[in-house]
Amino acid sequence: MSQHRTAAEASRERILAVATDLFAEHGYDGTTTRTIAGAAGLNIATVAYHVGTKADLYREVMRRAHEAERAAVDAALAEFARTAPDEPARAAAEFADRYLDFCLEQPHVPALWMRRWMADAAEFADLEERYARPLLDAVRRELVSALPQLTDDRAELAVWTVLWTTHGFCRSMIRAQAPRFRTHLRALVQRELGLDGGAW
Repeated sequence: MSQHRTAAEASRERILAVATDLFAEHGYDGTTTRTIAGAAGLNIATVAYHVGTKADLYREVMRRAHEAERAAVDAALAEFARTAPDEPARAAAEFADRYLDFCLEQPHVPALWMRRWMADAAEFADLEERYARPLLDAVRRELVSALPQLTDDRAELAVWTVLWTTHGFCRSMIRAQAPRFRTHLRALVQRELGLDGGAW
């Protein structure tokens, strides 16, 4: 029984890994269950048995992407909260570093979200409110708490700016220029948060 469960779990994980790559590269709308099954070396019935419908599979892929992103953001926010009272500019730059590192290490996450921004999987409109909004709000609240001069609106726009910029870079053809982009991102974050000495 345990061997059967282990084999079933292995098949499920293989399907999820393949689906993650395909949804990230081609979007939900551009990926078929047949394509997923073929890439996983299984038939469509086996895929359905292990993961349900394509919609079920997509929801699970997005849930896992969110869990990974949430863990990275929570850890980065905890470090930001420790550093910001004494060195807010460094804390903000290091937060950006950690988020960039996460996106470079798990490129499927920015790819999945960028696909959605291009109107992919429009029938899953709840995912932004369920996953993206709580993370954005958590970062915004921490920024406003640590930086008294920062308004909620300015903080939210800064978070979106960093998010879009980082995701765009990670999906670009110039990923080899990560050190150069990191320097730019640090300056961008500090400027957006008013920590570079300049006026808004």
